Amino acid sequence: MKLLITGSNGLLGQKLIERCIKHQISFLATSKGPNRNTDCPESNYHEMDISFIDEIEKVFEAFIPTHIIHTAAITNVDYCELHPDECKIMNTDAVKLLFEVSKKYNAHFQLLSTDFVFDGEKGNYKEEDAVNPLSYYARSKVDAENILLRDQSYSNWSIVRTIIVYGTGNNLSRSNLITWSISALKNNEQIKVIDDQFRAPTWAPDLAYACVEICLRNKMGIYHISGPNTLSIIEIVMKVADFYGLSKENIQKISSQELNQPARRPPKTGFDLDKARIELSYHPKTIIETLETLKAI
Repeated sequence: MKLLITGSNGLLGQKLIERCIKHQISFLATSKGPNRNTDCPESNYHEMDISFIDEIEKVFEAFIPTHIIHTAAITNVDYCELHPDECKIMNTDAVKLLFEVSKKYNAHFQLLSTDFVFDGEKGNYKEEDAVNPLSYYARSKVDAENILLRDQSYSNWSIVRTIIVYGTGNNLSRSNLITWSISALKNNEQIKVIDDQFRAPTWAPDLAYACVEICLRNKMGIYHISGPNTLSIIEIVMKVADFYGLSKENIQKISSQELNQPARRPPKTGFDLDKARIELSYHPKTIIETLETLKAI
């Protein structure tokens, strides 16, 4: 297997690289701009702007990948709501470019997607449940998924939907729910936390395992990959406080309506993980099991 990774400077991208190095999988890491991951050898890195077909084709021609895991995207939901054109270029149009080039090389194309494709009215979603996006970000991901789903001539692809990916990495451009809450609580910062949205946070190494296993096992189609437990956002932050023995006095409970964010969020997601457990031997860690690893933050 020769694996091409997009968005390699991001959290998931870094964990994919870690897995490739550990298991001696040939890989090429790509991101826009220089390599920020100090664990990724420069010889395994190439700059690539996924919005330009010429750059994509040059990288494919030089590396000739058998598999692509496409993690690069604008994932800031409110930013996407306020910058829809940019969101479409990066989250949808770029997928079409990458997928078309992947087809030329008969390479497996894996798209990272999100629980936000659902409206959150039901929760515990299965892979075959109908999507109903509430935000521009979510719509951009549904449109990206449909590029694969509606292609009648090519089936060598997979879609991995996930939920609140967390963990630590090198020189990351943004934090995540868990690392943000640890840092804020340790610094005695006042934080507002919503109590009416429910998610199943995903430990980044678990997600990287699943993404790579899909490729190694030659699996195709849609897979739901997340943590094992669906909790309210405030419950998640409270678990962090309890684990580290930190004061909860600075945690202010707030509703989604009070927070008044530009983009709508699904109230309750969470995934049915049966398919992943059976086909990928996927057994994700709980939040408590992962917090010990994060104690160094």
